[in-house]
Amino acid sequence: METSDHILHSFDQELEDIRSKALAMGGLVEKQVSNALQAVMQRDVELGELVASSDGEINDLEVTIDEECAGIIARRQPAAGDLRLLLSIIKLTTDLERIGDEAEQIGQYATELGTHSSGEAMNTELRHLGDLAHSLLKLALDAFARMDDEQALDVAKKSRRVSKEFDNLSRVLITHMMDDQRNIKDALSVIWCARAFERIGNHSTNICEFVIYRVKGKDIRHANLKKIGKKLYPKLADKED
Repeated sequence: METSDHILHSFDQELEDIRSKALAMGGLVEKQVSNALQAVMQRDVELGELVASSDGEINDLEVTIDEECAGIIARRQPAAGDLRLLLSIIKLTTDLERIGDEAEQIGQYATELGTHSSGEAMNTELRHLGDLAHSLLKLALDAFARMDDEQALDVAKKSRRVSKEFDNLSRVLITHMMDDQRNIKDALSVIWCARAFERIGNHSTNICEFVIYRVKGKDIRHANLKKIGKKLYPKLADKED
């Protein structure tokens, strides 16, 4: 019995360690996105360069976590919830690494925009989109940390606003380019920033889907969120999207 208890405790500790590393990676990525948003909004070239060259630790963590998850699966042969947790962490790290790549791109665009004043008229729309994407990422990571599947569903629904904000910003940028061709270069940099923020929102949705998969055992990728919500969370069916 003591040996069995020891094995169970050791396994639990391995799961907690790998979970902690995944959350640490999430914290690094969230900070990268925050810095990227600050860099592009303030036209901070130095901070932009820092963000554009600081994803090495994130990449290393992805590789480490994936290898450790694979090792645990091979040695422990987990089932049910434990297996879903490990699979969710593997998928989580992939999306976090890609979010880090998007933040890196935004940092590069921030250095290109520099202190140009011609893009300042676009700041309000870009900030709305950037703040929304950043907030969704934080909420998604919080849902993952607490395995709060109801919050995860709510965040996944809200993420649809990111695409709407991107469409709105795109229209504004097209207008700026049509009004004055001198705006084209900066407008293109801004629109690529906006696209990166939109993708961050999409990856945050993926994180939420992994939370629901871990808790409910249901893969909701490519599913209609409204229908899934009614099926898995009937008490939330009437909640406003």
